[in-house]
Amino acid sequence: MGILNVTPDSFSDGGRYADRSAAVAHGIEMRTDGAHVIDVGGESTRPGAGRVDAAEESRRVLPVIRDLAAAGVRVSIDTTRASVAAAAIEAGAVAVNDVSGGLADPDMAAVVASSGVPWILMHWRGHSRGMQQLAVYQDVVAEVRGELSQRVDAALAAGVAAEKIIIDPGLGFAKSAEHNWALTRHLGDLISLGFPLLFATSRKSYLGALLRGPDGTPRPAGERRDAATVATSVLAVAAGAWGVRVHQVRDTADALAVWTASGAPRLSS
Repeated sequence: MGILNVTPDSFSDGGRYADRSAAVAHGIEMRTDGAHVIDVGGESTRPGAGRVDAAEESRRVLPVIRDLAAAGVRVSIDTTRASVAAAAIEAGAVAVNDVSGGLADPDMAAVVASSGVPWILMHWRGHSRGMQQLAVYQDVVAEVRGELSQRVDAALAAGVAAEKIIIDPGLGFAKSAEHNWALTRHLGDLISLGFPLLFATSRKSYLGALLRGPDGTPRPAGERRDAATVATSVLAVAAGAWGVRVHQVRDTADALAVWTASGAPRLSS
């Protein structure tokens, strides 16, 4: 899954693809580089980010989705709003990536159920502005597993087909670096819920902290975290993850091709 942020303030590439033509060209480029789905988002979910209204979010994403769909690119919409998801599906999106797992908008389940598109349910405890204050766990793996299970149950009760549900542990969302690494080590516990798992670490701050320089300064956001993103993505697929969500597609696709050719078994199989 290739990340396409059509926002001015995303943590890694904010503003780079705010222009419609640049966004569409980059989406097509990521598809050429090996992405199976391009995930288009119009509202930053970086820690501390403020919200934009639904009209602005739609203004950013809908023209890009229409153009990519017309070019034969499979697109998912990265949104927590039912109204934006519905408009994006009408514009050609084939999946909904909801970082709130359906908690932010009670109407989202009905939109997904009626459209029949896949729904990515991410583990979430609150909006970006205050989410890091919610990173309190006694057992992060067990609690994330339990809270994801609740979101799955709610989706099923709302009429979403089980085969349309994908889960995401939400690394970096109300999680410390320690929580992120614990979830990475125990992906099998989450995969045991019985649903495909999307893994998304791309360029996140805990990778920058891991790769801090000799003076203790974290590695800046952007391309200089891509090698670590590739490494975590391959580890996740080896552990049984269904998919990975990344900014830089080509290197991850190349690494996964090497892993596949090696014949190494998935750890969860």
